Amino acid sequence: MRAGNTRPYSPLTGLAKKKRAHNVRPCKKKVTMELFQFLTTTTGGKCLFTMLVSMLPIIELRGGVPFGMAVLGLPSYLAFPAAVMGNLIPAPFIIVYIRRIFELMRKYLPSLNGLVDKLEKKAHLKGKKVQKYQYLGLWLFVAIPLPGTGAWTGSLAAAFLGMRLKKAMPAVVLGVLTAGCIMLGLTHMGINLFSGAI
Repeated sequence: MRAGNTRPYSPLTGLAKKKRAHNVRPCKKKVTMELFQFLTTTTGGKCLFTMLVSMLPIIELRGGVPFGMAVLGLPSYLAFPAAVMGNLIPAPFIIVYIRRIFELMRKYLPSLNGLVDKLEKKAHLKGKKVQKYQYLGLWLFVAIPLPGTGAWTGSLAAAFLGMRLKKAMPAVVLGVLTAGCIMLGLTHMGINLFSGAI
């Protein structure tokens, strides 16, 4: 390195860096607050929030519909399609790619073998319930909004049963729509009972 390229240290340079770092934090906080405000105060944001919640495993649509209606205050005609779409987004990717993803996880992330074994065991266990009636069984399995059922687990079972996407996906869609209707009715009932109790 040439001596002419080195810059002498200046206390002002250090202060400038600290000031920039200090200014970044309020900026991030402001962006986070604005995003949260968008998700909770605007109609489009509430629909997006409902979709994101419904995409989560375990929670899925059975949590997305009441979250959108009871927590965010969305009308049913907006909460329902948002939750259905959110719940369906992961399904085709799970059916097509999950077995390959598990193989790659075993190869490159051996520390996660325990998690993969647990998920595969769950898929095979749930698959036994679906296998007898095939696509009708898959629809019924997804349609019942109970813990351990839903689009995520149903798609996982379909993948390990070797079901084709073009045949499995309609059953998953019908199951999600059925579960959505059930949750819509239960959420309306819960809101009415809570309103009457106040």
